[in-house]
Amino acid sequence: MKGVLTLIPTPIDDENPLEQTAFNLLKNAVDSGDIIAVEEAKTCRRRWLHWGLPREAIENFVLYNEHTRDDQAQELMQELSSGKNVYLMSDCGLPAFCDPGRRLVNLCHERAIKVTAAPFANSIALAMALSGFDHDRFIFEGFIPARGSERTKALKRILSQKEVSIVMDTPYRLKTLLSEMKELNGKREVFIGMELNTSEEELVRGRLATLVAPEGKKEFVMVIGGQS
Repeated sequence: MKGVLTLIPTPIDDENPLEQTAFNLLKNAVDSGDIIAVEEAKTCRRRWLHWGLPREAIENFVLYNEHTRDDQAQELMQELSSGKNVYLMSDCGLPAFCDPGRRLVNLCHERAIKVTAAPFANSIALAMALSGFDHDRFIFEGFIPARGSERTKALKRILSQKEVSIVMDTPYRLKTLLSEMKELNGKREVFIGMELNTSEEELVRGRLATLVAPEGKKEFVMVIGGQS
């Protein structure tokens, strides 16, 4: 059985406490001997102790940042493939959103390794981080028109863009949306984050031509991957 990569969002300052679910996940990770990957050891150690997490864990942090990612990404993938769970933290904020963690997330999607995250209040940023797509620049399209020629026109425009795009629609139109997009450009790769941060969370990524539409109504955010 493969392991799971979990993104751990952290406060953007040194004063606020770590969110409780994230705290519990990290404490359990230490007890289970899982891997905790951090951006900078000194910064994370200081914050880790401030949050009251187990001191003994700080000697075992794996350093994952823009300087180490080439080597560490492959090593962490080997650990995940062998069944080890990995918890990824940046110095502050949401890992894999505009930071080196996205490479690790992308590799997980490519190798069918589950990715998830501790609670994060912004579904747009969370979906982007969980997608693993390169997103140095992206376009937020928001909710597209509900029906008719305006909807078709919007979808054609969005699918013709080279940049990564974020699209939203109502839960009951997800299946229809995928069908419409597949007909317009089945080659584009998309990520769909459904029921994020809930027990029913489901993440799918693939080309529109081969993606199977999920059943039922699901709150979702769609990320359309960029193209050269």
